Amino acid sequence: MHKLHHHALKQITSPQNPLIKQLVLLQEKAKARKQSGTFIIEGQREIELARKGGYNIETILFVPEMLTEKQVASLSGTKSDRIEISREVYQKLAYRDTTEGIIAVAKTKSLSLADLQLGNNPLVLVAEAPEKPGNLGAMLRTADAARLDAVIIANPKSDMYNPNVVRSSVGCLFTNNIATGTTEDVIAFLKEKNISIYCATLQDSTYYHTQDYNQPTALVVGTEATGLSQEWRDASTKNIIIPMQGEIDSMNVSVAAAILIFEAKRQRGF
Repeated sequence: MHKLHHHALKQITSPQNPLIKQLVLLQEKAKARKQSGTFIIEGQREIELARKGGYNIETILFVPEMLTEKQVASLSGTKSDRIEISREVYQKLAYRDTTEGIIAVAKTKSLSLADLQLGNNPLVLVAEAPEKPGNLGAMLRTADAARLDAVIIANPKSDMYNPNVVRSSVGCLFTNNIATGTTEDVIAFLKEKNISIYCATLQDSTYYHTQDYNQPTALVVGTEATGLSQEWRDASTKNIIIPMQGEIDSMNVSVAAAILIFEAKRQRGF
């Protein structure tokens, strides 16, 4: 398709437009994302981080009265199609309540363990079957803050390009090195790479701060509801626990992950 020039920008004003209907499906259905290999990103900062993270932006849809031409130009790659949309169309597509007026359609990445590049002394977070997008997003934000080598999601409950995950990670989905796989495959991958496995679990565990995380390390967390599966406990180098003195001894999984991650970072001299 020839590139549309500035004066002949494509415009879509009807929410009933077939392309818009297709994009709504991308927001709502994992199957649509999988089949097309694309997903939706909202917001300037998120789009910027996706480009930085090497994501391919196919299309930029924007509300002309909400953004300057310059803003749009800086966010869209040279290969991106640009489409002007009405506020009504934007509201149909936007998942968040923000009114930035810009949405991008981007290509997904493979996220397979085979493609995961690790340095020689990696510090990795593994989360098994996180159920709440908010927790997953928070863990990705912490992983970005701590510059972890990778985040691996074992037995994911939803695809990583689910709009709730994209939204709650505030762009950190794009800045982290991420892979997904079955618990079995993730354990095999860590063992093959000689990465020690520290499982956050109550059974047979020792205080987290007594362990040495200076060697290649994976910190593994499960869900608050069910904890880690038996497979992890069997594969564990050491089970670790955060000492708690409250009545219910329950901590949000993303908070627990942050405590473990920053202890490992502290030992490594950040």
